[in-house]
Amino acid sequence: MTRVDFMQGNIASAEGAIAAGCRFFAGYPITPSSEVAEQMARRLPKVGGKFIQMEDEIAGIAATIGGAWTGVRSMTATSGPGFSLMMENIGYAAFTETPCVVVNIQRGGPSTGQPTLAAQGDMLQCRFGSHGDYSTIALAPSSVQEMFDLTVKAFNLADRFRTPTFLMADEIIGHLRERVEFPDTVECIPPRPIREGKLPFEPEEDLVPGFTPFGHGHRVHVTGLTHNEKGYPASTDPDLHEKLVMRLIEKVERARHEIADYDIQNPDAEVVFISYGVPTRSVRQALLDAPEGLYGHLNLRTVWPFPENLLKKFPNARVFLVPELNMGQMAREIVRHCDQPVISLPRLGGELHTPRYLLDRAEEYR
Repeated sequence: MTRVDFMQGNIASAEGAIAAGCRFFAGYPITPSSEVAEQMARRLPKVGGKFIQMEDEIAGIAATIGGAWTGVRSMTATSGPGFSLMMENIGYAAFTETPCVVVNIQRGGPSTGQPTLAAQGDMLQCRFGSHGDYSTIALAPSSVQEMFDLTVKAFNLADRFRTPTFLMADEIIGHLRERVEFPDTVECIPPRPIREGKLPFEPEEDLVPGFTPFGHGHRVHVTGLTHNEKGYPASTDPDLHEKLVMRLIEKVERARHEIADYDIQNPDAEVVFISYGVPTRSVRQALLDAPEGLYGHLNLRTVWPFPENLLKKFPNARVFLVPELNMGQMAREIVRHCDQPVISLPRLGGELHTPRYLLDRAEEYR
């Protein structure tokens, strides 16, 4: 039986984590994400889980990685400056193929910036922030319901692909209060166990190895050094390094169509908005205010890996308009995948694009 509640986005994300089976949270409070940690501190002890407030964000992500390697679904939450501090260990998680979830409630930056105002300035940091080459999975909610739903999905993707997975929300969605429906149960897809005779980092056909946490019947060596399929360091072997890094990228990138999550309005339109996160709400109102069918809309709930094939779902598109609460971070990615003009509509300072502003810009290109 579905339960209906009225709650804040950050709380809904924490509830999604609990529903998904998350039983370990380590983090450091930072505005505007602190309510995630507060709710996990209240709820985890009641469901047999553990909450630890660490001394900083570096320790928070490190403990989260350690929690995952005990076989427990693990999560941390933060915002801009804390996310920056986590980057080295996020690279470690990617390289050691550690399934965990990082919630980033974005605020204005750089540096400590605007702690109480919304931004989407961490979208490229999420994709490229750690050193070296790797791929990543990131989801972007635009409602409180999606804070719950996509947190659940993030855990399943993290386990499916053995990779850190990000929920890239923003201050407005994190602090927004809306109606939320909680199902009795949610789909929880556990990590695939290692098959008999397989090595801890030996990939299956989908390039993802089975996962063997510590204490579950296999000897596992985990290192941030380049490693062979046993997990042992082999950092001076150029061919092995290239093969390993290429596999880490390919296991995510070749599944981009499987991972893609989106919705589309008016696919025959010639002027099309592309949005993710809170600007999606302004775009939807703009389409309601415009003559029916005049403008199209692609809302991305998955932003990484970028689902470039979705651009082809607008065969008549002459121009794509991309409102973001940054200087055009995802617009740069969209430019790489289409021949049409891509018009970035940046906004800084914490204020949203108004529907009227979006319609005025769209009218210029109609």
